[in-house]
Amino acid sequence: MKVEKYNLKSYMLKVIDDDTLTPLMPAILNAFKLLELNKNDFFVEEGQVCSYFCYIEKGILQHSIQILDEEKTTYLALKNSLTSALNSFKNKVPSRKSIKALSKCELWVLDIETFDHLIETNEAFNTFYYNLIENQIFLIDDYRIDLLTLTPEERYKKLLVNDPELLQEVPLLYLASFLGISSRHMSRIRKNIK
Repeated sequence: MKVEKYNLKSYMLKVIDDDTLTPLMPAILNAFKLLELNKNDFFVEEGQVCSYFCYIEKGILQHSIQILDEEKTTYLALKNSLTSALNSFKNKVPSRKSIKALSKCELWVLDIETFDHLIETNEAFNTFYYNLIENQIFLIDDYRIDLLTLTPEERYKKLLVNDPELLQEVPLLYLASFLGISSRHMSRIRKNIK
């Protein structure tokens, strides 16, 4: 089966939001390579250097950390999004988290040399990366504020409105951890909120 980069292209064009940069897109798309992961394969393990920056064509990647032998989900990356252990990838340092496939994944990846080359030579990629990071900062800021100001029920309701596909595609255990809720409490919330 041949996987196409059409979703990656449309995602990038949406993030760049500048038609004058469209002619620079083929060089970017040609730089991405396909990487397939099976369920439970690691994209990166804690303590290792992350090799790639990736676009998720298919599947779900779970970002997690270990605290007192318990796995805590810090982020869930779905199809049509980009992810990496960014500090590890950019600075070539051991990752403080693991990223694991929760399902079979098809990823379009860039290694650090290709990534740096595109940043230095391709205005469209530079704009894309800047816009992407800015948007991620906004999301992280909102997520942290939600953890401090919303009740578990309110966080669940917000997830229902903003990311309903997570409820269909991600096991309850990981969703509960991501929302900062115990699995038992999460089950009660789901029963009470339909």
